[in-house]
Amino acid sequence: MQCYLLGSGGMMPMPHRRLTSVAVRHEGRVYLLDCGEGTQVPYKEQHIGMRDLNLVAISHKHADHVLGLPGMLMLRAQMPDAGPLTILGTPGIRRFISNVRADLGMHINYPIDVCEWKPGADGLAYEDEHVRVLWYELEHTVRCVGYRIEEKERPGRFDAEAAVKLGVPRGPLWGKLQGGQEVQTPSGDVVSPDQVLGPPRRGRHVAYATDTRVTPKLQPLLKDADLAFVESMFESGMEQDAAEKRHMTISQAAGAAREAGVKKLVLVHLSPRYESSSIKRLAVDAQDHHPDVRIGRDGKLFELRLTD
Repeated sequence: MQCYLLGSGGMMPMPHRRLTSVAVRHEGRVYLLDCGEGTQVPYKEQHIGMRDLNLVAISHKHADHVLGLPGMLMLRAQMPDAGPLTILGTPGIRRFISNVRADLGMHINYPIDVCEWKPGADGLAYEDEHVRVLWYELEHTVRCVGYRIEEKERPGRFDAEAAVKLGVPRGPLWGKLQGGQEVQTPSGDVVSPDQVLGPPRRGRHVAYATDTRVTPKLQPLLKDADLAFVESMFESGMEQDAAEKRHMTISQAAGAAREAGVKKLVLVHLSPRYESSSIKRLAVDAQDHHPDVRIGRDGKLFELRLTD
């Protein structure tokens, strides 16, 4: 599972920092989290693959999170047979897409399925054969949701010794058992997967939370995530500014992630006030509040490998 941090900034794209967006690649599919102005540029720079784009999940309808969507849709329409695209978002995202398509005379040559969050709808938003995407309401100046991508559970470890003892010869029958199918041995006995497989193994989990103030609603979104991208608009000590704008400081974001058991934390959606020269200072601030944290940098690739 690969996670590309396409941008790490908030409010407006800057010469030294693009807007916060994360592309998650898994099993040949790409799931894009937020799409602010110009997102298609770093998407192409990273050679992620427009044909593989399967889902776009928009956190809320502020310009720095959604205005890149028209360009992404048009770029995707340049390919023949692009395949269907799912778009998740808060109420009004369907109207936004419909209006911009009509106003720009946009030609789209693939089906778009739009799904809007509704009050009380926290939980499963989208599912395919590889992942589940969940959404959770956050607390910002407008309706906003965070996203969690969960790789589905994998079969337990295959016990080759047990298979041999049960009379299952090495070969295709082992693969069927690992795929969850019963098999028949050459002697006629039926062997079920639970006889040769250990308990299911947890998949990898990625969380994404921006924009929000400190809220208990962050906990189910971030809980035990292997990797989390969390907004930290301000450095520690600027809690009043953060509260007024319904954002978080570095210490607040890192504290929430630590409380939720996040293993690796990347802080994003940095204020334009922080130049590149400020990153070292922000990193020192962050390390005081979480055991494995870094300040996000545009273009950084995070690979989540299987640990078991």
